[in-house]
Amino acid sequence: MIIGARNIITGIIDFFHKPFVKWIDLQTFRYLACGGSNTVLDILIYFISYNFILAKQPVDLSFITISPHIAAFLISFSISFPLGFLLSKYVVFTESNLKGRVQLFRYAVLVAINILLNYVFLKFFVEWCHLYPTPAKIITTAIVAVFSYISQRNFTFKVKEVYAENSDSVE
Repeated sequence: MIIGARNIITGIIDFFHKPFVKWIDLQTFRYLACGGSNTVLDILIYFISYNFILAKQPVDLSFITISPHIAAFLISFSISFPLGFLLSKYVVFTESNLKGRVQLFRYAVLVAINILLNYVFLKFFVEWCHLYPTPAKIITTAIVAVFSYISQRNFTFKVKEVYAENSDSVE
């Protein structure tokens, strides 16, 4: 099922990449398409969660009260995290030769950092800068997306160099 979905998604993305082939490489274009789509979905879920599901009200769990903008982030993140990993693994960074469990662990570490960054930036923009929550989420997402792309490319889904043993070497 994943391979079928991967083929459909890459076929569509690669079709739209053709006019941009001179300016942007395929991997970056796939990242922008997948990450952009996932980000739009994340922001849409955030907006719906904050305004309609939570009705801009804090969530009281009896042992802690979560502000509505943070609760909306948790809701949207619970969907965008697994979707983002699958898109990154099977559509964007397919050449990575790291084992899946290593990728998942590294992705989880990156996600933990992203959660912290989202929390800090949302708190900063909403509570200190007094921005509306949805624009604050958009700015936060832009900052975290740049950090995430660099981290995924160079850490989570990097291509591990394979060293071949040279039989002609003199010892």
